[in-house]
Parts: sequence; structure tokens; C-alpha cells
Amino acid sequence: MIRGIQFTGIASQEELSASPGVPTEERFEKGPVAVIECVQEIPCNPCEHSCSSGAIFVGEPITRLPVLDAAKCIGCGECLASCPGLAIFWVHKNYTDSTSLVEFPYEYLPLPKEGSIVPCGGRDGAFISEGRVVKIKKTRQSDGTTLVRVEVPKDYFMDIRTIVRKGARDV
Repeated sequence: MIRGIQFTGIASQEELSASPGVPTEERFEKGPVAVIECVQEIPCNPCEHSCSSGAIFVGEPITRLPVLDAAKCIGCGECLASCPGLAIFWVHKNYTDSTSLVEFPYEYLPLPKEGSIVPCGGRDGAFISEGRVVKIKKTRQSDGTTLVRVEVPKDYFMDIRTIVRKGARDV
């Protein structure tokens, strides 16, 4: 079976594993960190310019995949809304003994409310698990993109990437 972003529009595990923007397991253990799931060599580099700690490098040509220097990443999340492809996420793997926090860009209405329980989905939008909305961020720096932070079971910290919308078709 052919898989991957070129054929399905969804990054495969193989593509994500090879991505220079995905932190190591050791880095996830240290605290909040950006996860860059950009696996296509396209002319794009806003993430590099949005990172005040210099943890993201694209360089020349701007078609290179973004490289995350996870040791420099302070987990601020400034880069999330800068990605026009919505391919950057924020993960705090060890929020509690049993849960993680995942933050992602969310461009749908209505927005969920903080404290609400929502159906969370993966890269393909399919339901994985329920999560609790911890924070909604909409700032001038995010250029209108809302960031939603959800608390989810720790087993899914690398899988949850959105909220499943009511009426969305099953994939």
C-alpha cells in the first residue's frame, strides 16, 4: 500500500520518523517542545523567523525541511501559528503521570471552551480519544490563528493533532 503525504495528504510514520523537525524521545522527557511535522520540501520558512531562541533552521534554499534544534527549543510555542501548513505542534509529554498536553492550530468555528471535553483526532481527522481543553490562545502574533491546548492520555501525545468536528465526514 502506498502511504505518505504525496499520496494521501497525511504524513506517514516513516516520513515523521525521518523528519528533522521531530524531537527525540529523550527531548520529550525534558519538558514542552515544538514538533515540526513538515515533510515536504516546499519554499517556506516563516517558522525559522518566528523562533526567538533560534531553535528552527531552514537556511538556503528555503525549500529545505525545517530542522529543530531541540536543545535550543524552550517550548514557548511561538512557532505554531507561523506555519501556513499548520504542521507545527507543541507537546508536553509528561504533564501528569498519565496525561500529556498537546497544542495545535485550530481554524474552525465554533471554538471549544476551556474546560470542555472534546473528541480529539489524529492527522487524518479520525477520532482517537477524548481530551480536556486546557487553554485557548488567540493573540495578535498568531495572525488570527487560534491555538488550542488539550490534555490527553499520554499514550496519544504523538497522535492527537486536532479536535474532531461535529458533522465532519469519517475518513
